[in-house]
Amino acid sequence: MWEVIAQLSALTVFLVVGTIGLVFLVLSFSFGEIFHIFDMDTHLDADLHEGGPGFFNLKVMSVLVTAFGGVGALCVSRGFGVLSSSLFGLIGGIALAGIVYYFGRLLYSQQSSSLITSADLIGCKAEVIVGIPAGGTGQVRCLVGESMVDKIARSRDGGAIPQHSTVLIEEVSGESVIVSPWSSLREGRGLFSSSIEP
Repeated sequence: MWEVIAQLSALTVFLVVGTIGLVFLVLSFSFGEIFHIFDMDTHLDADLHEGGPGFFNLKVMSVLVTAFGGVGALCVSRGFGVLSSSLFGLIGGIALAGIVYYFGRLLYSQQSSSLITSADLIGCKAEVIVGIPAGGTGQVRCLVGESMVDKIARSRDGGAIPQHSTVLIEEVSGESVIVSPWSSLREGRGLFSSSIEP
């Protein structure tokens, strides 16, 4: 076995390393959930980054190995020695893996910021887009941050609220919200009357 390894050229070794990294990269994108068990993210890494992919994520490491092999093979084919080719491969691998890592972190942060919780809805001003009949449900629309959110709605007092009325979301109950007419809240009869804008 060692004789076979000794006969391999540096170019072949770099190409094999790059190919292995590329195969793992393709498989991790195709079957990400299955290969998630191979992620080497440590608890410290996860704590430092508060969720999202760490630097030792399988995809990031696959990019590092692929770039190491590719850059190393390119350097050997240009006449560089094995040591200098390995160094350039390592630098190239870390650089490309760093780009993938920060891009993944950016995507994760965008996803996290777009999640809207029940607490975000409470106290929001909304418009009734489907009238709420007495004792029934309708639909309201409100702006939370930069996201427009539609929710099934019921009136707090069970009364009817016509379409295009302005309401205040007072409570979230499962997938629906409980609202009160904005006009009655402005008159000081609502639960959140002290916190609403004039």
